[in-house]
Amino acid sequence: MKKNLLVLIVGLVLGAVVTAYFLGAPRGHGLPGVAVRPPDPNVETSGTVAVTVDEKFFDSLLGTIFRQLGPPQLKLSQNQNQEQAPLQPVAFQNSCSDVLVLNPEGANVKTGVRFTGGKITAPLAFTGSYNVLTRCVQFKGTARATVDLSFDQSRQTVFGQLNMEDVRLDDVPPLVSSFAEKVNPFEVLQVSQLALSLNIQASGGLLKARIKDVHDEIQEGAVKLYLTYDFSAEKK
Repeated sequence: MKKNLLVLIVGLVLGAVVTAYFLGAPRGHGLPGVAVRPPDPNVETSGTVAVTVDEKFFDSLLGTIFRQLGPPQLKLSQNQNQEQAPLQPVAFQNSCSDVLVLNPEGANVKTGVRFTGGKITAPLAFTGSYNVLTRCVQFKGTARATVDLSFDQSRQTVFGQLNMEDVRLDDVPPLVSSFAEKVNPFEVLQVSQLALSLNIQASGGLLKARIKDVHDEIQEGAVKLYLTYDFSAEKK
């Protein structure tokens, strides 16, 4: 479960960084599946697992990445080698390598994931460089995004969509800031990795469990995820 929560965190942060650089979420791409909402208190919740993750967990995770792995960086070039890892330590960059670098903080903004006012938000600080007509353009900026989630049961995937509320870019000419990248919706978590398949030897059969619904409850400083399983069994 903890391993898959890391996927959720990385999905939120990296998706937000890319969207921040390209000046917000593109229009016309709705979220697949059904919007993730708080659970209905009038609906039976048997077979549901609840997991709470607070902001301190996110801060600890991101802090470890920054300290021990180096600031994450995203390749911006469209002709990059497809086999190249999307995330690399910033130490392996050259002076102008078409990258966006996620920084721990900048301009009084600390990168992280926050839960407040019933919303998931992502404050971001970033820098980078981009080749434009043989000229190396250095840029920096900060952003704040809110995140909407949806669950597609057929694909067993939680998707996210970023809504940019505040983007501030410094030292970026119009040619660079006019780029658009279709990042919405982005994949947050494949819940198929949380499916169960248990061999019940005493009954001579196999018990299976597949997630059929996902709800969330945004609390102050934490998010509570509700994963509802659909159980089935078959004799061997």
